[in-house]
This record gives sequence, C-alpha cells and structure tokens, in this order.
Amino acid sequence: MESRHRFQRIAVVGRAAEGGPNGRIGEACRRIASVAAGFGASVAVEPGLANAAPGLDTVSLDGADVDLVISLGGDGTLLRTARTVFGRNIPVLGINLGNLGFLTSVSADGIDEGLRSVLGGDASIEERRTLRAEIRTARGEVRDTFTVLNDAVVHKAGAAQVVRLDLCVGPQDNLEEIGSFSGDGVILSTPTGSTAYSLSAGGPVIVPHLNCFLVTPILPHTLALRPVVVPGDDEITVKALDRRERLFLTVDGQEGGPVGDDERVVVRMGTFKVALVRLPGHSFFATLRRKLSWAASPLPGG
Repeated sequence: MESRHRFQRIAVVGRAAEGGPNGRIGEACRRIASVAAGFGASVAVEPGLANAAPGLDTVSLDGADVDLVISLGGDGTLLRTARTVFGRNIPVLGINLGNLGFLTSVSADGIDEGLRSVLGGDASIEERRTLRAEIRTARGEVRDTFTVLNDAVVHKAGAAQVVRLDLCVGPQDNLEEIGSFSGDGVILSTPTGSTAYSLSAGGPVIVPHLNCFLVTPILPHTLALRPVVVPGDDEITVKALDRRERLFLTVDGQEGGPVGDDERVVVRMGTFKVALVRLPGHSFFATLRRKLSWAASPLPGG
C-alpha cells in the first residue's frame, strides 16, 4: 500500500540508552532530529531516552498525538513499540541497532537516507495481522487477553520439562481435536511471526499478507507431528492433558502469564493490525534474501 502520510510529529522509542548522548542511541536521535528538521517535522523521545537526547522533548506514547513512531533497536524493541500502538493505526519505522532485525527497515548506517525517503513520501505502509490470545477458565470465562504480533507460546512453567498438550480447532461449542503430544510446548504464530521462533522450531515461512496462522509444536516426542497452517477464521485451543502440569503463556517473548488448573489458552486472529513502514525495494522476499540468505545464488564455479 502506498504511503500518503505526511509525517510531522515523530516519536522515538528504544532500549535504555547506554553511553548517554555519545552512545548509539544518542547518535541515532541526533541524526533523526537533524533529518526531520529539514522536513519541518518535530521529534520527541520516550522518557527513558531523555539522557541520550538532551534538547529533545519527551513524550509518552500512551495517547500521544504522533503520526510516526521510530523504534531504535532490534526486533524485540519493535515488538514492544507495536504493543503501544495497537488499535491506533500509527505507522512504525524500525531502525536496526541490534543483530538480525528482521522486522526493521533501516540499518544504523542508513538512518539519514532512509528517513529522508520516508519523510519525502517514497516509503510504503505494510499492514501486519495480529493474534488475540486468551486465557480462559474451566467455565469459559476470559481471565486474561493479549494481542500478539509475532507469536504466543504455551509451555511448561518453571523448570525445562516435557509437557503433554491437547490441541483442538474450532469454536468452543464445537471443538474438533487436532491431537495430543508430549514436547516442550507449542508456538501459535502470525505470518509475521513465521520467521521468528516458529522458523527455529521447523515451521514454514508464510507470506505476511495471508489470512492464516501457524501451529508449530516445539520438539515433539514423535516423528509424525508437523506444523499446521490454519485459516484465519478458525481458533485453536490448547490445554494440558494433566491438571498437575502448570502451563505458562508467553506473548512475543516479552509478556504473558500462568495458565491455571483446568484453564486453557484460546488463540484466533486479532482485530488490530500493525502498520510497518517499508522503504522502496524492501519487499518481504528481498528481506528473506538479505537477512536469512534465502535461496542465495551459488558461487561462480560452485
């Protein structure tokens, strides 16, 4: 989707700044502010970055009047940033100051050129689907709810031990059993999350715009069980086969909560979408080739 946004109020978020104004975060903030000034745009930073960006205003993203959020860091920082804008349709631009940075669009060396492209109207907006993960009681009441951009992982609470899980598909009044298995847990991921934890666990890569989600067992103790892609209008229910096994739900690797006795986790497509800013030439498959060496051409003479 082409971007017709005119970004005038920019908020910058990032990890706790090390090195103050002379660190990587401080340098990135100065460069962002300098480029933005050339386009008449204002820049403010979240309070945790104040020491790294003296002279810039601070802003809390809770209800802030901004039209672009810049995430400084890796994918973890971008996931945290996305949670602050769920349901608000504020585009997020990821600048990679970490390692892989699969969800980010701009490298640390390309801040000036990349931001000029975005503010000049050459970028595009790519909407990514989310999941809604619920912890439900035995009576079917929703006890806790999470919005998921990458994945929801159901696993054993406490020590690393095998857990026995039961998986079902369909509405709660007409559940169909997928099957049960013993393993380290199960990953329920969006197409965006298919290149994260699920990929490491043997799951397939899914093109982001597809309306579906992915069920990937983690180290199952069977050779017969494989990842399953389910339609976006389905829902998956996960529960422990043994009430004594205490489960935990982890969302996007950053938040979650315990799943109590007789409780279950229900996951389906969410109503929110996250708008990621993409630069020209930064398509999904171009990112696969660049970040994961996807289908790399053989060396000459190889």
